[in-house]
Amino acid sequence: GTILRFAGPNIIVDIGKAEAMMPPQEQIQNEKYYQNLRLVVYIKEIREGLKGEEVIVSRADTGLLEGLFRREVPEVAQGSVVIKSVVREPGNRAKVAVASIQSGIDPVGSCVGQKGVRVQAIIQEVGGIEKIDIIQWQEDLTAYIAAALSPAKNVQVHLNEQEKMARVVVPQEELSLAIGKDGQNVRLAAKLTD
Repeated sequence: GTILRFAGPNIIVDIGKAEAMMPPQEQIQNEKYYQNLRLVVYIKEIREGLKGEEVIVSRADTGLLEGLFRREVPEVAQGSVVIKSVVREPGNRAKVAVASIQSGIDPVGSCVGQKGVRVQAIIQEVGGIEKIDIIQWQEDLTAYIAAALSPAKNVQVHLNEQEKMARVVVPQEELSLAIGKDGQNVRLAAKLTD
């Protein structure tokens, strides 16, 4: 869509056959918006407004990332690679867990692309400011939690399934990576793995 105008905190976007509204909570906070800027937006909902139907679009929704992966990664579009879970702190970092339902297909490699070209195209569409970690989804929860904490390596996970808790031990030199800036990495990993 294209930004047409600003209505208070809301941004009015031309999406072709209609005008849509992007409220503040659907905007990426550290992104600069101006008139005539072209953006990819996610149609979040169509609701009854005062003047008939209102289309609400988003840049912050996880659906935007899912749609971009479908667009940029043929394996996702065809269904041989499945997006299992997406969590994001818009404009900062996202984690995407992917799995392959076809043997011989590397789900992470497919999404990253040769020399990172596919994931870079997706990052550009979210303003070039959001880091995207692509993680292999795994049935084995311990392995999945360890993968979710990437880029930290050599992570030991002790699982307590009853309490849905995991105790994680990381080498000292990996600690700050595992935690991430202001706790972001561990926060996203916890959301991703539920």
